[in-house]
Amino acid sequence: MARHLKVTGRRRRAALVAALVLVTAGVLLRDNEPSPAVRVPEATTTGAPALYVDPTGAAADYVRRLERAGRTADAAVLRRISDRPAATWFTDARPGYGDRARQLAIAAGRANRLPVLAFYFIPQRDCGNHSKGGAPSADTYKKWIATLTLALRGLRALVILEPDAVAHTVRGCLTGRAAQQRLALLSWAVATLRTEPGVRVYLDAGHPGWMPAARIAPALRSAGAMRAHGVALNVANFQTTNDNIRYGTELSRLLTGRHFVIDTSRNGNGPVTRGTAERRWCNPPGRRLGTPPTLVTGHPLADAYLWVKRPGESDGACGRGAPRAGRWYPAYAMALAR
Repeated sequence: MARHLKVTGRRRRAALVAALVLVTAGVLLRDNEPSPAVRVPEATTTGAPALYVDPTGAAADYVRRLERAGRTADAAVLRRISDRPAATWFTDARPGYGDRARQLAIAAGRANRLPVLAFYFIPQRDCGNHSKGGAPSADTYKKWIATLTLALRGLRALVILEPDAVAHTVRGCLTGRAAQQRLALLSWAVATLRTEPGVRVYLDAGHPGWMPAARIAPALRSAGAMRAHGVALNVANFQTTNDNIRYGTELSRLLTGRHFVIDTSRNGNGPVTRGTAERRWCNPPGRRLGTPPTLVTGHPLADAYLWVKRPGESDGACGRGAPRAGRWYPAYAMALAR
């Protein structure tokens, strides 16, 4: 793998990360001050930027396998997924994660496209459920965020920050001091990423089927939403775009005009309304692809419709034949694309 961080050894990289941490620490002293409102012009199709399609994703790999096997009809169906831009997820600290992020942003820049990255490594991730894991400590997480911020230096990217992390402090496994520590850690992450002018940061804010906007808004403020470019809605969920626009508009009112992005990857048929809670969100049947990803929404507060959850990747090992969370699930992908 090519190296783009231009470091000469572990000591120099550690020094750069430490310097970034020190710089952002000064920013955090002013975290209660609202940043200027993000001014987004009315949506237009003229000269609109485009999102980046990563040719190395699981959907693209599977389409190539189908074509080699002569299954051209199935390959054509799945191209409805593989040919459209989706987020690239960063979920662990395996060696090379910073280089991988930089390579992705460089490739997108060369194509004059904007990459979407989802950062998902918060300690006590997913409250121990299907996507459990994350960083073993706050210090490890800070180093991880600092490394990714350094990797994106001088480049452009749209970052979705920590799906479910804020919501789990309001209605989840974290309460009291543990919840406050998480919100402070997220605020640190937002401020650190904002040191790079080319990085747009959207803090995850759940979805309208989870809790009222008024209930989560105070936690979002504590987590740095006022410093972020906006909030992300419906990540990996199935709520309709219209319901998310109403929810996002209410959040924007409560958060002094913050904008939002909506994950439309699998909301074409809306949510499942019956059955167990797990069945409603974990690979539910009968769902469909939603609005294709775009930075042109026609709504003044909606900055983008994105495919944050990569369609065809499992929500978790729920039900017969479903693989672990994040793994490619061919049968489910075909069902979504058909």
